[in-house]
Amino acid sequence: MFDAFTKVVAQADARGEFLNAGQLDALAALVADGNKRMDTVNRITSNASKIVTGAARDLFDQQPSLIAPGGNAYTHRRMAACLRDMEIVLRYISYAIFVGDASVLEDRCLNGLRETYLALGVPGASVAEGIRKMKVTALAIAGDRNGITPGDCSALMSEVGTYFDRAAAAVA
Repeated sequence: MFDAFTKVVAQADARGEFLNAGQLDALAALVADGNKRMDTVNRITSNASKIVTGAARDLFDQQPSLIAPGGNAYTHRRMAACLRDMEIVLRYISYAIFVGDASVLEDRCLNGLRETYLALGVPGASVAEGIRKMKVTALAIAGDRNGITPGDCSALMSEVGTYFDRAAAAVA
């Protein structure tokens, strides 16, 4: 996994070129938005339990068969595994937000996850819906303008949404 700076340098080096003005401007913008990015990650990680449990509660209210006898989240052990998986996905999304790159999310979390769930009989559509529910809560918490670095966060919130969308698509 490369951070944004290493990736740009590696690409320029592979081409045998100096960094161009556009690349430098993009990296400068990344640095300028760094505090907003850290505020976003801090808010998500500080509220991870709320995000996960709220999404799970909403999912089970919407799909009660998951927690009924014979359901995929029936029994405390299975419920705990479901919550653990949701938390892991959220953690890797927070890593992607922090570095501004989805490769850590893709490589360390999503790669092969659908196949694993298929092998275990876990309904991917339900997992994807849980991730979409986490997205709604996480964006509301991260997008709250009170007590964070001033400035326009719309591009960052859009980026955050794409990480959740990638995760949902990967398991559906």
